[in-house]
Amino acid sequence: MRDRSSAMRPRPFDRPGRFFRGNIHTHSTNSDGHATPERVVEAYRRQGYDFIAVTDHFLSRYGYPITDTTQWRTSDFTTLLGAELHVPALANGELWHILAVGLPPDFAPPNPGESAADLAARAAEAGAFVGLAHPAWYGLTPDEARSIEAAHAVEVYNETCAMHNDRGESWYITDLLLSEGRRLTAFGADDAHLSESRPDAFGVWVMVRAEQLDPRVLVEALKAGAYYTSQGPLIHDIRLEDREIVVECSPARSIFVSGRHRRVAFVHGQRLTEWRCSIEQFLGSYCRVTVVDHSGKRAWTNPIWLEE
Repeated sequence: MRDRSSAMRPRPFDRPGRFFRGNIHTHSTNSDGHATPERVVEAYRRQGYDFIAVTDHFLSRYGYPITDTTQWRTSDFTTLLGAELHVPALANGELWHILAVGLPPDFAPPNPGESAADLAARAAEAGAFVGLAHPAWYGLTPDEARSIEAAHAVEVYNETCAMHNDRGESWYITDLLLSEGRRLTAFGADDAHLSESRPDAFGVWVMVRAEQLDPRVLVEALKAGAYYTSQGPLIHDIRLEDREIVVECSPARSIFVSGRHRRVAFVHGQRLTEWRCSIEQFLGSYCRVTVVDHSGKRAWTNPIWLEE
């Protein structure tokens, strides 16, 4: 029997604590959402989530809101403060969309002429987890993504974008950045607006590993990459053992280990719950794990960096 005690576990599986389920991209009637902040919080609480971030659009027409949800925090459910930040403009004319979770309530509106890179850096300096929101949805280019040096992560799956224009997934641009050596993590979120015409809630979430359900602890865990993303499947453990990567998960039909360019290992089967493969082809770069269940729902790990 192999000695698991000598295995190396990448984040979040190497950390003490437990997994907390949350959504970190949501809108309310304080911007273009269809439910009040209180209703948004209650909807996610009733669905069994542990935390929610209401991230309304930080625009002048909405009064630059940092939606205050602190009054609805309880001992078993909490909220994170944040916003979706915007400045002009991408090469295609679209406003920038930058998610910032963990902002202070008095975060200042964009300065005249402030660039997206400077706005993201200011949000990060204020303590926020900064993510490039739904790149595929609005045509963010690789050069534009590269320019946001303060970003911690890329939003690799967005439920409302999947419902809106079938551009929910943004792994392609993320893998390009990772292949260049950018040490980004990767999250999924609903971007829920809770409208009756577009079912964009409860479709994807982050599982954050932390020792306590505390907003500051959760934000620091996000910045440290101590989470994975899921549409349903559970990832119980990832470890590096005897120059192999070992995946333990809820029953799956497919498990992929994807790396730089076309490097990949995979297995397909029935009710797969553990699989191991060699890490040799991924050394010197990164790999990431995707678990697919029998209904086609996915879970994704953050990139795992493997030095030579």
